[in-house]
Amino acid sequence: MLNKDVVMDLYGPLLAKALFPAFEAARGRPTVPLLRYLQGTERWSLQALRDLQTGMLRRLLRHAYQHTAYYREAMDERGLRPEDFESVDDIARMPLLDRDTVRATMDSRLAGAPPGVAIKKSTSGTTGEPVVVKYNHESRHWRDATRMRGYGWAGWQLGQRTMHYWGFGPPAKTWTHRKKIALDRMIKRDLFVDCTPRGEEALRAAVDMLRRFEPQAMVAYSAGAAALAHFINENKLRTWKKSFPVLVGAERLWPHDRTAIEEAFGPAFETYGCREVMLMSSECEAHAGMHTSMETMIVEILVRDADGTMRAAKPGETGEVVITDLHNLACPMIRYVNGDLAVAHEAQVCSCGRALTKIGPVEGRTTETLRDGRGNAVGGLVFNILFGVMEQVAKKFQVVQRLDGSVVMKVVPTVGVQLPVENSKAIHAFADKYLPGAPFEIEYVEDIPLTAAGKRKVVVVERPA
Repeated sequence: MLNKDVVMDLYGPLLAKALFPAFEAARGRPTVPLLRYLQGTERWSLQALRDLQTGMLRRLLRHAYQHTAYYREAMDERGLRPEDFESVDDIARMPLLDRDTVRATMDSRLAGAPPGVAIKKSTSGTTGEPVVVKYNHESRHWRDATRMRGYGWAGWQLGQRTMHYWGFGPPAKTWTHRKKIALDRMIKRDLFVDCTPRGEEALRAAVDMLRRFEPQAMVAYSAGAAALAHFINENKLRTWKKSFPVLVGAERLWPHDRTAIEEAFGPAFETYGCREVMLMSSECEAHAGMHTSMETMIVEILVRDADGTMRAAKPGETGEVVITDLHNLACPMIRYVNGDLAVAHEAQVCSCGRALTKIGPVEGRTTETLRDGRGNAVGGLVFNILFGVMEQVAKKFQVVQRLDGSVVMKVVPTVGVQLPVENSKAIHAFADKYLPGAPFEIEYVEDIPLTAAGKRKVVVVERPA
């Protein structure tokens, strides 16, 4: 008879090669064909990839010009037509789209012709200002395929036992939705463990779950995986013989944390994404920067010069991340400045053989660690997760832990002078859960200033002078 491990190993390939493709096809989702396409185009020459981008850009601009008020006016003001864009570099002729403009132009950027909006999401508020994003099915399908390809560079495969050491958002509202999520995770062999509590008890519990689950891959917040890895190494808790890849994101992966992760688990692969477009770039086996998904988006790294003008960053320079979703026709986001900073790379073929352009490291996603009333570490991203469902009632927020250990959440309400009672109660309950014993209060402010680098720090931990 086949033992349990052999049966489970057979299940993974069966899911990846037969069950998942059939299920996606039955739902009318072209995820698998798109993934195969991306696995081919990633080996194209840089010029061929740029030609592809140019064609997709002209399609996007043609649709946006014909069917959205905002882009028709923006192009008319500049005397531009879609056919004027002869290369991907010509995108610099379009205006930048900052967060305030994204919010103010939601209605005027909605296309008046198909495809219509299929998905609506709120960003997690990494810069303290969440943004609502709307997009069509085509964009969603490309996002799914892009994620699967990027994870695949790390050795991940659909059907592998994957431990997600991630932050937990609010639970699904309906029993049916919760059961649907649970079934999906069971079929795909995904285990979700909350990485936000980082005290000794929580870390030890995570190690116990890891041992029982025996993951073949891990997807984690960078700081969460690092905290767990340091805990394992310092206490000599590694009992598993087989190493497995760890895909990290949401925060920068520091060199000393990479070393700890690789000692505790296996090779680390950095990824970078945002909810506006999902996975934007991923590290390959060369570990020399993160390849961007040129087939699905245009990623620019721009530098603001002293006179206020913007230019493309030179290799090695840090600049602002600007993205264009080439497949979002329902509510285009062209040259969207997402608030992150990243290092530009020279455009050349990687040692892995891929010509996809690279960026990294991303220097604007680091979140400080908070402490609960007992001194246990708590990942600051927990409040980003909460804010993802508050975009209708608050514009900006910032969490500050003072020297005495108390925590204040500064909030700029959307309407009025304070949050509705139900939202205020939800925040306090969230703080009680993740920061037990730490005095917590909400402070209403008119604005939250940026740092000298132009960033709004979501989490500030005061330090002794």
